[in-house]
Amino acid sequence: MRKKERHLIAAFSSTHDAMAFEEYCIQHGAEGRLIPLPKEISAGCGLAWSAPPDDEEGLRELLRLAGIVPQHVRELEI
Repeated sequence: MRKKERHLIAAFSSTHDAMAFEEYCIQHGAEGRLIPLPKEISAGCGLAWSAPPDDEEGLRELLRLAGIVPQHVRELEI
């Protein structure tokens, strides 16, 4: 069984927002990746951004700069 690790998760209200944020992060070299929405979170879209857990302020700034309003930003063990 795989050991659970902490991740900072940004959930989106639409697939369009999730894909746009992924593209923004790729273009700007941001750490993280698009993942299926963890079952612990309910959101309008089935995708979420998973980032390192220690920089919530940095993730929120990336979201702001990308012009994306997340539905949730939470730290989870997944």
